[in-house]
Amino acid sequence: MTEIKTVGVIGAGQMGGGIAHVCALAGYDVLLNDLSPERIAESLARIERNLSRQVSKGVVAEADMRAALSRIRPTPELAAIGQADLTIESATEDEETKKQIFRALQPHLSPGALLASNTSSISITRLASSTDRPERFIGLHFMNPAPLMNLVEIIRGIATDAATYDVAVAFAKSLGKTTANAEDFPAFIVNRVLVPMINEAIYTLYEGVGTVEAIDTAMKLGANHPMGPLELGDFIGLDTVLSIMNVLHDGLADSKYRPCPLLVKYVEAGWLGRKAGRGFYDYRGEHPVPTR
Repeated sequence: MTEIKTVGVIGAGQMGGGIAHVCALAGYDVLLNDLSPERIAESLARIERNLSRQVSKGVVAEADMRAALSRIRPTPELAAIGQADLTIESATEDEETKKQIFRALQPHLSPGALLASNTSSISITRLASSTDRPERFIGLHFMNPAPLMNLVEIIRGIATDAATYDVAVAFAKSLGKTTANAEDFPAFIVNRVLVPMINEAIYTLYEGVGTVEAIDTAMKLGANHPMGPLELGDFIGLDTVLSIMNVLHDGLADSKYRPCPLLVKYVEAGWLGRKAGRGFYDYRGEHPVPTR
């Protein structure tokens, strides 16, 4: 199997940037790609801020931060990602978008290169089928925010071979992560449990059982959750929550996974959560304020 020295990360959003952060800190050279050079620049600035925060807390040494930043190379041309030993796709949670990325990348890959998707819900088997190497394709689902969360879900497609799985586990552990094996079912483990909980919280709001503040307070103090479910939905991105609910509803054909109409309405309005400035909370002022 290929020895992993260089990691390509496609998608410089919150997740892609977080993955680049942890890979570079673990000593890997990182090629960070995105359609938008501006987004790559924003991601690099965010990585530096987050590393600086870790330095200030004594978690990371100053020299290690500088070394990590030097290992991340902005790579706006997708073809250049072909140099990577392992490429992790972390684009928007849309199956066709992801497949298009893998098709475009395929001609530039070395024969031994491994492919992974950071999808939080979409079938690894289907994504792998769009490539020329389904046996060398695997799901590596990092939790958000990747620099702080310790888990990586590892998902094998039907064609993923044992050697690819072994390399993926070793790679995740080299980042200091704990791995959990998940079968290739819609939303895997974490999001199959977590996202329907958020959807149910939105139904609780939709039906008038409680206000935004009451629901989040109840779950933080009544269930000892560090973040209320509506606040968490805003943090994840309500468009992502809706995408995962649609994958669950379509893939499992069970009415309990029907997205709440209020969730759909917020996404249609562009109120996607923190990244849009508004979701179940309005983030445009000094402090978040519930929008309902």
